[in-house]
Amino acid sequence: MEKVKGRVFIVQGPTASGKTSLAIDLARKLQTEIISADSRQFYREMSIGTAKPSEEELQQFKHHFIHSHSIHQEVSASQFAAQAKPVLDDLLMKNGAAVIVGGSGMFIDALTFGLDDIPHDLHVQEKWTQLYHSEGLDFLQGQLEEKDPTYYKQVDIYNPVRLIRALEVIELTGKTYSELRVGNMHHPYDIQRFRIDWERADLYARIDQRVERMISEGLLEEAKSLFAFRHMKALNTVGYSEFFSYWENEYSYDEAIAKIKQHTRNYAKRQLTWLKRYSDMTSLNPYDELPLMDQIPLMV
Repeated sequence: MEKVKGRVFIVQGPTASGKTSLAIDLARKLQTEIISADSRQFYREMSIGTAKPSEEELQQFKHHFIHSHSIHQEVSASQFAAQAKPVLDDLLMKNGAAVIVGGSGMFIDALTFGLDDIPHDLHVQEKWTQLYHSEGLDFLQGQLEEKDPTYYKQVDIYNPVRLIRALEVIELTGKTYSELRVGNMHHPYDIQRFRIDWERADLYARIDQRVERMISEGLLEEAKSLFAFRHMKALNTVGYSEFFSYWENEYSYDEAIAKIKQHTRNYAKRQLTWLKRYSDMTSLNPYDELPLMDQIPLMV
């Protein structure tokens, strides 16, 4: 496959690890723009709970795919890839470099690797959807953990759409979703990939601090404004679904906040598991006296 000229710098990893600041520093150094590959930061209605860059950060360098869609326009990984690829190619042509940042590995892979031609059958999908409605999310989680434990450790297990898709594919092919998805790990881009390698306890502390900051910034009010749309797929998201459960009397207020912290830590753990699939990942040490940017070999 012929390589696209220019270099793609990817900053990925778990939530609350400092990806946004590093991406902005990279964009400044490279004099280019940033493509956000976060599966929830697309949506205009969801800002505080998705930890979008601040207005000040957004003004420093152009971010593509922030506030770009409504929750009424759900964005899949394939849709994102189709929309983002011409943006990425244009940045490489104009600037010789581009920065991609986000914690959604599936979306990053869809853009840079392309998507595998994995089969789909509406009837099988509908079967698992009906089982979800009759048996609940726990049933789907148990089925996937049994049939494909590798993907279970990577996927957002609170997202029924992704669970249903994986179970559909397993039933159709007799193979695990995880093994089918890694079959297309090639791409036309020259990539440098980075993560900020916090110790687990420190990362979890940063997550708890971020949740507290979100609460002080008005997450409760933001979630309240979206309560009427709580059944939409985009809102099946940590930070919102727990408050929806609070208003439906499933949790107390304090329990809802504790659940947000717990579920965010669980999500970060799955993000870390996802990173193990990349052989080209460079870990940056946030404890080093050398600043993160000085640890990056900018080979452009």
